[in-house]
Amino acid sequence: MDEVNLEIGKKIRIFRKKQNMTLDALAAAIYKSKATVSKYEKGEITIDISTLYEVANALDVHIEQLLYSQPVRQNPDLLGKVPPFFKGLSNFYGYWYDGRNNSILRMLFDVSPSDMPHQQKIMMYMNFDDYEHYPICENTYEGIIEHFDALSIMQLANKHLPLEKASIQILATSLDFTYKWGLWQGLSTRPLMPVATKMLVCQERMKEDEELISRLKISKEDIRLLKQYNMLTVL
Repeated sequence: MDEVNLEIGKKIRIFRKKQNMTLDALAAAIYKSKATVSKYEKGEITIDISTLYEVANALDVHIEQLLYSQPVRQNPDLLGKVPPFFKGLSNFYGYWYDGRNNSILRMLFDVSPSDMPHQQKIMMYMNFDDYEHYPICENTYEGIIEHFDALSIMQLANKHLPLEKASIQILATSLDFTYKWGLWQGLSTRPLMPVATKMLVCQERMKEDEELISRLKISKEDIRLLKQYNMLTVL
């Protein structure tokens, strides 16, 4: 059985269950039979791209959340433009502390090649319950990473809220460390936006404990530097 069909079918089933939607309801929404939708979910037949868009609309998810990406060999000429921190990564992790509910806000980023030099495509999944099903999340953003000599900048847009934009600046990605500090900036019509806060970007998952919370919180030293420079900076 085709691996791509299996993975896409598994995601359709996960999101359908999350929406408390029956097979009958999804079949009616996309004008297919219940048996056909069942075969899609089991990976027994290939779903065409136009139907996949219909499924995504019916489930109120971004189509990228239903796709399965096999490892892609990137153009070596373009790979050389990717800084060491991001080179060879198909995904990475992000964390910042949300003082509104005293919790860590977790993110997972899927990365794919771009035809443009100094760029990579990116999909960000924010605030999910578990890493195994991270596409089931509170917010989904899509965009690009632009790489410069000593700085990488992510430009992101929320799929469900077109006016909501975000950017993340990460310094010294030319140095090959497992994590980097960055500055998250968001802009939308929702309360407490625009906002800026420090965040941790990591090649590997971090243990979400009190030590991580302490590192993510804005410290007295952060405030001292903010007052000294009179500006928000990458901390």
